[in-house]
Amino acid sequence: MASFTLPDSNVRVNSISGLSQDDLLSFPAFNNWISTLRKSLNQQKRPTHEFHADPFQLRSIDIQSIDRFSGGRLGFVKLKADVSNSQGEKLPGSIFLRGGSVGILIIIQPDDIPVSEERGKKAIMTIQPRIPAGTLSFAEIPAGMLDDSGTFAGAAAKEIEEETGLLVKSDELTDMTLLASELAGEPRAAHESKEEPHGGEVLQKAVYSSAGGSDEFIPLLLCQKRMPRKEIEQLQGKLTGLRDHGEKITLKVIPLENLWKDGLRDGKSLAAWALYQGLRQEGKI
Repeated sequence: MASFTLPDSNVRVNSISGLSQDDLLSFPAFNNWISTLRKSLNQQKRPTHEFHADPFQLRSIDIQSIDRFSGGRLGFVKLKADVSNSQGEKLPGSIFLRGGSVGILIIIQPDDIPVSEERGKKAIMTIQPRIPAGTLSFAEIPAGMLDDSGTFAGAAAKEIEEETGLLVKSDELTDMTLLASELAGEPRAAHESKEEPHGGEVLQKAVYSSAGGSDEFIPLLLCQKRMPRKEIEQLQGKLTGLRDHGEKITLKVIPLENLWKDGLRDGKSLAAWALYQGLRQEGKI
């Protein structure tokens, strides 16, 4: 077991065999998490903060396990963080670090229907094995993890092509979570702002899928395409996915108004449906 102190802090990290200090400090998910947590803990300096009298501190981190992707790239890190105050009160700190993903609501409409109408719009879902959920046929909107260098829009365009075969340019995508955050009064680039929006908390412009146990955040993007009816019909039941990456995906084309029912077990689908409806009501899409 290796131990080291995080740079510019007195936080001790107890690591495991196979994970060096350099590995951990070059893992984007860890850097994003530790940066966000530090900013939140700093807000306790404000006299009006609930924890100001006895602030919580990050005291240590215990790395419990890791998984690597092909090529040796660090993929997942399971850790436990000791976040406590002077009275010994602890905040839950068991964390599964995996970083950002991206979800895409793809809406297609026959090109013989006026673009101003909602009539005929359909959504594309993917049916694929999700072993963590214990199923070989999980229905969800297209989604995928971000690589270390990809932008959200770039990653989304890549996922659309891999999972549906549709070619989409990054500038054809609308970031629904970004639009919604702006309507909620957040600055477009809060992480770059010198101001302290909403008490100083600066989170990703994204949906957090399981904030009680994972750092995963998912920007939800919208792709709207008009296609000949024959091409839309050909998408139904199409087999897609990167077979050499273990992806075995079947496409399902459904009426857009049924997305909330067909995707009821997928948090991404429900969140995308809600964002789409809300942004339409606000006249933003």
